[in-house]
Amino acid sequence: MARKAVEPTLDFETTLTRLEAIVTRLENGDLPLEEALKEFENGVQLAKLGQERLQQAEQRIQILLQKNATVELADYRSENADDE
Repeated sequence: MARKAVEPTLDFETTLTRLEAIVTRLENGDLPLEEALKEFENGVQLAKLGQERLQQAEQRIQILLQKNATVELADYRSENADDE
C-alpha cells in the first residue's frame, strides 16, 4: 500500500491528529517492517510540518506584540473570576 507524501497545506490540528494515529499504529507493533518504515517517514514529515506551523504562529505573535509595544501585558482574568 503506497503512501502519499504529507500535504504541506494541512493545518496544525490535522497534522497533530495524523501524527498521533501514526504513533499509535507504530506502537502496536503489528506493521510489517516496510510499512512501519513508511509510517515512520510520514511521521517525521508531519512532525516537521507541525513544528513549522508552531514557529509561524510564534512569529505572528511576536509581530503583533512588536506592533503593540506600548500595550501593557497583564494576566488574563475571565469575567467570572470575581464569582469565585
